[in-house]
Amino acid sequence: MSIEISLDRRRRVSRTRRVAVNALCLLVMLVALGFILPAAFGFSRYVITGDSMADAYDKGSIVFEQTVPVSELEVGDTITYVPPAGSGTDTLVTHRIVAIDGDELRTKGDANEQPDPWTFELTAATQPRVVASVPYVGYAFIALTDRSTRLLVVGVPATIIALMSVSELFGADRRRSRRPQPTTGTAVTGAPPADPAHIPSARTSSDRPVIRH
Repeated sequence: MSIEISLDRRRRVSRTRRVAVNALCLLVMLVALGFILPAAFGFSRYVITGDSMADAYDKGSIVFEQTVPVSELEVGDTITYVPPAGSGTDTLVTHRIVAIDGDELRTKGDANEQPDPWTFELTAATQPRVVASVPYVGYAFIALTDRSTRLLVVGVPATIIALMSVSELFGADRRRSRRPQPTTGTAVTGAPPADPAHIPSARTSSDRPVIRH
């Protein structure tokens, strides 16, 4: 009975390890795909770090943008750009186009009451335009911009997987070593039976020599 319980416990532990390893592998694969796939299909990736577009893209969302000719931009499109010099903002802004006057554009954050206080021209022939978004995933990408965090996210699961694999190998070796081994030996035989011809027979009284006086 105790042997059956021990075997069942080992099976459960082994299944748990396999599930954990598969989950960690899936997590690492998804993170890697999140970095590689957008660029492979020609998309730019930006993380929303403010609340100015909260009605459409909450803080922590990740937006995917496709590069299009500037001539194709329309009112209502959301773009990511660097505001003009003198605007007081030197970081990327993701806002919606609310007016186009010739080559000049004006944008506005959906959650802001007023449009941005500047107008600007796009000097390049093309411009990234938002085509899709995923809420809150951007927080993970923000964390992964730190090198130490990247090492933890990739290194820790890899170390756990390696340790589980080594533990499984040693466990299998221990189980094999505990199995009873078949014994082989030389059969012990007794001495060969004596030849009946060489066995002296017991003398009877009739065999005794008769002595006559």
